Amino acid sequence: MTEPRMEPAKHPLNRPLRFWLITLLVFAVLGAAIFAPILGKRMKRAARLQQQSEEQARRELTQPIPVNPSDPRVKAKLFWLSDADNSVLAPVVVELPLSNDPVLRSKQVLNTLLAGPVDAELRTLPPDAVLLAFYLLPDGTGVADFSAALATSIPSGIASEQLAVDSMARTLEANVPQVKRLKILIHGQEVETLAGHVDLTGTFVVNADTGQTPANSAAAGAASKTSAFIAPPSPLTPDHRVVKLAQR
Repeated sequence: MTEPRMEPAKHPLNRPLRFWLITLLVFAVLGAAIFAPILGKRMKRAARLQQQSEEQARRELTQPIPVNPSDPRVKAKLFWLSDADNSVLAPVVVELPLSNDPVLRSKQVLNTLLAGPVDAELRTLPPDAVLLAFYLLPDGTGVADFSAALATSIPSGIASEQLAVDSMARTLEANVPQVKRLKILIHGQEVETLAGHVDLTGTFVVNADTGQTPANSAAAGAASKTSAFIAPPSPLTPDHRVVKLAQR
């Protein structure tokens, strides 16, 4: 005679636990079905706004600098590579109508720097880079927000990266005395380096009267993570030419 098999006792929590698990799963599926399209739309909208912002900035850059009748024509100094030695910067005099407002003036000289001289080999910044925005903080820090091309199109290397930053800082120093320091962003975000070498996590000294001692910009991976400073000025050649700008 065989003994009857004993069925395992059912745990009293098994059924309620199963019910709650199923309920949570249903809510998770419903939540995903409801919020996934909303999240997708928001991401697409953010990407579209970012693209529109860059396209607008690019259109402004490719158009002639708007002339305000009240803006005086000034012999501005812009720093591109020297045609005698492309490892150093040289000041080039360009006559421009410049605003007295430091923010507008900074945009004007940086956009002219981006436009570049006729000789493309003297460029310090990539031709497809775009200045998206420029802000001036109360402490004199100028915040320049560029498109990703500034980082992706510039030749990677400490020399080319340093010359790019130097050209911006020295151009601002020569034309916008209100800017004491320069902070560079890429699409509104702080990045660690420009193209793998020059540290962008800090600020760069523009005007020496800030009381800070210029020093070499920190390379990626350097132990010091304090504010980055602009390197000692690249030796200048006695070149004060008045040149034409490149047509974009």
